[in-house]
Amino acid sequence: MNSSGDAVSRTRPVVVLVGSPGSGKTTVGETLAALLGVEFRDTDADIEAMAGKPIPEIFVDEGEDHFRALERAATAAALTSCAGVLALGGGAVLAEENRAALVGHTVVHLSVELADAVKRVGLGAGRPLLAINPRATLKHLMDQRRPLYAEVATATVVTDGRAPEEIAAEVAALLKP
Repeated sequence: MNSSGDAVSRTRPVVVLVGSPGSGKTTVGETLAALLGVEFRDTDADIEAMAGKPIPEIFVDEGEDHFRALERAATAAALTSCAGVLALGGGAVLAEENRAALVGHTVVHLSVELADAVKRVGLGAGRPLLAINPRATLKHLMDQRRPLYAEVATATVVTDGRAPEEIAAEVAALLKP
């Protein structure tokens, strides 16, 4: 209960991480949360919990539109209930309502180039949008989404060739007043 007697209080993430697949949102996010002593939350995990199945199965069984609806709901919920480090799925920025909801939040774009992204994600395992011609598809997704990441970001951190601990330390430094 909060001071007004409400059972649920609204909280805000310390930082929201956005970026393409392979940018390090989950790995860096977990490292950053541990460094800051706060919770880590990943909307992809929230979606899997809501759906009761892995994301690739959601794509196969219900399709991308259904997945994106779950993603919008998970993003909205997490932005008002996560008090730590929040990682959004790579495609969350595609929805105008998600981009609008990020206004006023501290949002860090973890930037990665194609070569590093491919090394980190492999070529499609467990990633439904990368199932066919994964390298070309990943490049297309990165090109399509980069302007949207820039639109919502309050800061950008380059992750290429860097260890998660180094990236997390840079993000933590950005959060200091």
